[in-house]
Amino acid sequence: MATIRVRLLLLVALLAWALPAGAQLRRGPRTFVRSGLREAPDSLKARRDSLRGAALARQFDSVAREMYFVDSAALTALRTDDLHQLDSAALARFEAAQQGLDTTSRRPLFKKGWFMSDSMSLSKVCWISTVLPGYGQVYNKQYWKLPVLYGTVGTGLALFLHENKVYKPLRREYDAYTSVSTVRTPELDALQTRMIRSNTRRQLYLGLTVASYIYFIGDAAVNYATNDVSAVKKATTLACIFPGAGQVYNRSYWKVPFVIGGFATMAYCIDWNNRGFQRFKKAYALLADYEQHPEKYPNGPTDEFQGRYSSDYMKNLRDNYRRNRDLCIILTGALYVLQIIDAHVDAHLKDYDVSDDLSMNLEPLVNYAYVPSLQSNRPVFGFNLGFKF
Repeated sequence: MATIRVRLLLLVALLAWALPAGAQLRRGPRTFVRSGLREAPDSLKARRDSLRGAALARQFDSVAREMYFVDSAALTALRTDDLHQLDSAALARFEAAQQGLDTTSRRPLFKKGWFMSDSMSLSKVCWISTVLPGYGQVYNKQYWKLPVLYGTVGTGLALFLHENKVYKPLRREYDAYTSVSTVRTPELDALQTRMIRSNTRRQLYLGLTVASYIYFIGDAAVNYATNDVSAVKKATTLACIFPGAGQVYNRSYWKVPFVIGGFATMAYCIDWNNRGFQRFKKAYALLADYEQHPEKYPNGPTDEFQGRYSSDYMKNLRDNYRRNRDLCIILTGALYVLQIIDAHVDAHLKDYDVSDDLSMNLEPLVNYAYVPSLQSNRPVFGFNLGFKF
């Protein structure tokens, strides 16, 4: 037995010596050995590639992209099994074209512009309209409104600048006069009257300019119809642009006087307290300077009240007016946020279902239950609570 084993080992050694080294190490092109196992080829790969090529070819035939035309009749004549032999580079170009990319530069063929895109959001249109007046009308293709916009805004701005040139010298003269003495004189009254009239006209022209500017921003939001925008977003956007516009859009007209009246009241209170603050600030400064340097004022105090009130009293009045002014500004901001929330919630509630299907019913109930001990039915009284959704 040992002799047979020795002979077999010698035979194997002889064969190994006789075969060339290349034949010993040669394997087939599709033979892979990993961890001692031979990987089987994927028999379904060709089938998957052919199905994928067929699907892409059908899409390509319907779209017919530029730079790669395929005869639809010849494409239909191809067998499904032969479609995997299509040019892989052409298929790659078609996939890139399907994604809107240029096959040479890999850039979008149909790039959506940032400045003028069909899918631009409402908020973006309003923000750009704020920086560039008239952009919303151009985006909505309402070009006839541009002359009206630039006419009103330009006219109001020109009148404001002209009146501002008249007001500034009067204001400087008034400040120079009152910095020395605030005692009421005919000259001071006449100067103050001219200054107030000029300032009133200036504020009216500025209000006309700002109102026209804000109106056309709101007009761009109302006429925005490129995408489906919910009424909630439009109402909220309009309320942010101008107080009360969201309530008008929601057709809650009875709320508009409260919103406008609240803002008008707050504006009046801010102006009233600011004028009082400026008045007592100047009077306190003159009185404090008189108390520190009485030799500069041989005729006595030159403040508006001619020393009838102490400097501490003036300081308290000045601080009270300033505190009330700041508080009114805070309340105005709170009112602005409140009317935005009201417009947003009211727009949501417009679609709230309050039909008869949403109800609750409570009614008496009489039923009969079987009692085993009595071997009979006994009446049971109660209530029936029903909900309908």
